[in-house]
Amino acid sequence: MRKVVSRDGTTIAYEKAGEGPPIVLLNGSFRDHTIFDALVPELAPHCTTYVYDRRGRGQSGDSPEYAVEREIEDLEAVIQEAGGSAVVFAGSSGANLAIEAALAGAPITKLALHEPFFRVDGYPKPVWNFAKTLRVILAEDRRDEAVEHFLGGFLGFTPDTIAEWRKGPIWAMNEANAHTLAYDTEICGDYTVPVERLAGYRTETLVLDSEGTSGWLRAAAQATAAALPNGRGIELPGAWHRIDMDVLGRVLAEFATT
Repeated sequence: MRKVVSRDGTTIAYEKAGEGPPIVLLNGSFRDHTIFDALVPELAPHCTTYVYDRRGRGQSGDSPEYAVEREIEDLEAVIQEAGGSAVVFAGSSGANLAIEAALAGAPITKLALHEPFFRVDGYPKPVWNFAKTLRVILAEDRRDEAVEHFLGGFLGFTPDTIAEWRKGPIWAMNEANAHTLAYDTEICGDYTVPVERLAGYRTETLVLDSEGTSGWLRAAAQATAAALPNGRGIELPGAWHRIDMDVLGRVLAEFATT
């Protein structure tokens, strides 16, 4: 992978593919750049894609003290590698991070979001001590328990669903990146859509959700789109928190190139 050094000296690893307008792909909780392995081939004939490992994951470095501002600087460093400005697509907690970066003035030409991790009225937030409990678990390096705590306490998974996930091929990655769940939790703040702040953001923004997703994720996407002056929401074919890849690639390619 290629490397770029962020403002605080942390090395961020990224891959570049394709030809055309630049688009940076920003992953969410648990994942590294490989989450986009199936999306990059859909985009590469139309766009130059930049996928990177967020700090603390994959081949990227980390810092002793975490701050959301450092992750914003990481994204800006990748955008600089892409020519100084770029379309950004981000999902899950990565969408929350992309929103914070956009509001901080990152050089984003267009913004596409997939189901940001907000809660709107009618959908309960994680319990008040969720983040504190997560930090305690991680301080004791109980990674397996941290994954369960996040899936149940944040995403609302039932014990049966968690048990099914445990059998899947990505559980090892979940555990490997469990320490970064504290980062994602901090990025999400108080879990509410920042309506007043978004009202001043004028960049064209696409907010996506999938037909098979949870009610709280769909509601969060719709509320985010409604809060943006130049926001547009679209529901696309897909399963829970996932859009069919060929459809997502077509929609993003059109958005990035028109």
